[in-house]
Amino acid sequence: MKSLVSGATGFIGRHLCQQLRRRGDAVIALSRSGAVLADGTPTLALDLAGEMPARALFEGVEVVYHLAGIAHQKARAEAYRALNELATLQLARQSAAAGVKCFVFLSSVKAMGPAAGDRERTESDCTAPTDPYGWSKWSAENALLAEFAHSSMAVVILRPALVYGPAVKGNLALLARAVRFGLPRPPPWGARSMVALPDLVDLLCLVAARATSGVQTWIVTDGEHYTTRFIYDQLRLAAGKGTAPGWLPRWGWRLAAALLDHGRAAPGESTFDKLFGTELYSNRAVLAATDWRPRTRLQDVATELMVAQAGVR
Repeated sequence: MKSLVSGATGFIGRHLCQQLRRRGDAVIALSRSGAVLADGTPTLALDLAGEMPARALFEGVEVVYHLAGIAHQKARAEAYRALNELATLQLARQSAAAGVKCFVFLSSVKAMGPAAGDRERTESDCTAPTDPYGWSKWSAENALLAEFAHSSMAVVILRPALVYGPAVKGNLALLARAVRFGLPRPPPWGARSMVALPDLVDLLCLVAARATSGVQTWIVTDGEHYTTRFIYDQLRLAAGKGTAPGWLPRWGWRLAAALLDHGRAAPGESTFDKLFGTELYSNRAVLAATDWRPRTRLQDVATELMVAQAGVR
């Protein structure tokens, strides 16, 4: 099979390219920087926010994996829209015109907007996103659904929860560094859904091979509910440390979170809510529709995560 992967040098993209090549696929890798992947795979430098791939590049391509996007950044709303929404639709149109069989769009659970309660959410349990990132992903999903619902090209939209793995960025990386520097044990409030990087890559490969025409949308999680305390405990164990005392009271956590939020360039979810909010999603739909089964849990990769973060300065 011949595949085209955008965002090939990203956290997920480089692992996807590696797995595709390992199983014998021909891979055309696109990235904004044009950097070479760790296994020597070259990438074509292309900024999809302002330019689409040449038509000739799609020759023989059966699957397009669109992973490129702005995330974990403070960007202008126009930048999110240009890359996460408009470029997604344009690339899908170009794929369909070239005869591509399957277009896989990596969206996010953030496209579903804020949770209205503490229960697990399903694919249709959406509210209006309140941040530019979530809104751009939601808008891209709706554009794909409107244009390709009856297309012969299969369109698969995956909404992963927080993805964890050795080179993860964002809040999980911050928590790993905080564990190294002696953060007190967090209280057992809230819970989050997550998914391991290898499991997400497995699903990306699977859905492309078995997708049917039209648009399919699935949430992706490992089925577990992770509290910040559980994550913290697993990371401490992986670092060879025992259980730490939970001496900081609730008001202390709120004050510390407020200090971290103070002076942020752009509004967003508060640090306290990120640490202790409840954000749960159901993977029942993708389990019912495919043979995919998550095999990894956070505790399985905690040691790798801590080793990787130890090298970050």
